[in-house]
Amino acid sequence: MIDFVRKNRPKRVVLVTECSMADNVQVELPDVEFVKPCNLCPHMKRITLPKILDSLVYLKEEIVIDPATAAKARRPIERMINLNH
Repeated sequence: MIDFVRKNRPKRVVLVTECSMADNVQVELPDVEFVKPCNLCPHMKRITLPKILDSLVYLKEEIVIDPATAAKARRPIERMINLNH
């Protein structure tokens, strides 16, 4: 999302993401007007780089997802990753 805005520099963009991410991008790109339908997620602030590193090093905090739910989520995630600009 951010790369698209950086490259295309639209006059106005709706950035539907975590609030602080939109704020950070707006500081970097002051010539772009950001419409931010912001709902602060209380869980996003709990994720930190040290916690991510700890989880990867010690392989803890496993998240188990129901296979049926994973199957439904896989296609839109793959489509998002494979978007062509």
